[in-house]
Amino acid sequence: MTASKLDQLREMTTVVADTGDIEAVRRLKPVDCTTNPTLILKAVETPAYAHLVDEAISWGKKADGGEKAVHAVCDRLAVTFGAELTKIVPGRVSTEVDADLSFDTQATIDKARAIIAAYQQRDIERDRILIKIASTWEGIQAAKVLQAEGIDCNLTLLFALPQAVACADAKAFLISPFVGRILDWHVKAGGGPYTAETDPGVVSVKAIYAYYKAFGIKTVVMGASFRNTGEIEALAGCDRLTIGPGLLDELAGATGDLPRKLSPASSPQVASPGGSRIVLDEKAFRFAMNEDAMGTEKLAEGIRGFVKDLRGLRKLVAARLG
Repeated sequence: MTASKLDQLREMTTVVADTGDIEAVRRLKPVDCTTNPTLILKAVETPAYAHLVDEAISWGKKADGGEKAVHAVCDRLAVTFGAELTKIVPGRVSTEVDADLSFDTQATIDKARAIIAAYQQRDIERDRILIKIASTWEGIQAAKVLQAEGIDCNLTLLFALPQAVACADAKAFLISPFVGRILDWHVKAGGGPYTAETDPGVVSVKAIYAYYKAFGIKTVVMGASFRNTGEIEALAGCDRLTIGPGLLDELAGATGDLPRKLSPASSPQVASPGGSRIVLDEKAFRFAMNEDAMGTEKLAEGIRGFVKDLRGLRKLVAARLG
């Protein structure tokens, strides 16, 4: 019997679940799991997880009231969901720093340390957690400090090679280059039609992967934000792929050969001038991002979206705290 495409993918790529749905993770059995404010908000609004929300609210009512308590409960919820996920997946769980701290290096560092401490209070060590940070210049510099302290980071909302270059320089443990959102931008701009191979998001991840492998960069490349299984199949062999439950189910139900598309040995192309490693200081990074309309717009849009859902979560918590 032919193995499903999901099983074939697992033979060459670490499969990560992109969800806060604990039951979906239990059913799909990924190695790792990633969450973000949008996914946590969705999970919190699901009746199946009411007991986790009730516990955090009860805990919050014992603290001083006001905005500080609301933020503390939201942090507790993120760690509570993460802690539940560590009981299911054998690998790492990514927990995101508040998106409204995306342009504050020190606040990002402080929040990341607090998240790790909260996990350690539950006897979950840092080697089970990835701190998820937006790939702004400030976020990348925070990751540089955290990595030096042994706190591994997942740099998210990554749309452009300059972000990937800076993350590598910071020795980030992992990056999450987005695929589907890049495609969205190009389609909206009038591009296409695209095949899985010409999909701009797929092309972007392939270029980043090739650059990393060419220079022996150890940072893990984890493709994210998929719109269809064609994008996933086109990146088969990437270090990791984080995939939503719906697309995981599609792959689990699909048969047929799934050829490997990415491997260190088959990535000779280097996406840099002259084939040399790119050097970026802050000025060069900001200018390179300014030159990339898609990267700049999608990064800003992504942060706004996560902040919106974070505020939605805080509003829900504030109402429950009374």
